[in-house]
Amino acid sequence: MVERDGAIGRVVFSNPGKHNAMTLDMWRGVPAALSELDGDDAVRVIVLEGAGERAFVSGADISQFESIRLDPQARRTYDATVDAAYFAPARCSKPVLAKIRGNCMGGGLGIAAHCDVRICSEDARFRMPAGRLGLGYGLDGVKRFVSLIGAQNTFDLFFSARVVDAQEALRMGFVARVVPVELLEQTVAEWAGQVAANAPLTLRALKASVNLLLSGAGQGDVAGVEAAIERCFESEDYREGIRAFLDKRAPQFLGR
Repeated sequence: MVERDGAIGRVVFSNPGKHNAMTLDMWRGVPAALSELDGDDAVRVIVLEGAGERAFVSGADISQFESIRLDPQARRTYDATVDAAYFAPARCSKPVLAKIRGNCMGGGLGIAAHCDVRICSEDARFRMPAGRLGLGYGLDGVKRFVSLIGAQNTFDLFFSARVVDAQEALRMGFVARVVPVELLEQTVAEWAGQVAANAPLTLRALKASVNLLLSGAGQGDVAGVEAAIERCFESEDYREGIRAFLDKRAPQFLGR
């Protein structure tokens, strides 16, 4: 479900009867939802969140596995659909934040890992249960976890399949901040507002740079990233930023 609140776009995962477990149709909808918000010039930052108070995403809807993930061809199709959803936040040119309350497990952990920043409430719980399901986790997905939390923490999460609380997720570096439940919405809104007030071209270039560095040498479009950086200096926003600083006022960026 896509929502808009001024410059903040939201993608809300909603499957309340199963703690927002992801059905195949929900997986399919993630890239399209993010693409819609990415293409909306009025939206400056995107927040992913779960409906209700009990979960961000509790994982994939395992009740569908026997019908869509046992046959080899069906499994490949399903896995490709999930991978497209996982990587959609990273491929989005705008900042993407995961707002996490309650359970963030399995597929939910994978989605959150591909967001740019993660903020959670104190009641958040994290788990990677792949080892309890006997499935093989994709190489690109594992690489993302290693880049975020290091090899040892990745081994820990995947080997043990244990539940990790919010403070341990913070220690691992998986989340940026942990806040009381009653302050989660306010904290996310304030952070998103701060981001939305900044120069869109600068944020886009920074995200492209980080993604290039995470992809490894020779794996990305270096020329494209350098062009995005150069575009910042050629933009009206760059001149506006200088004028606003000299005038001691808040800049009004237009994204051009």
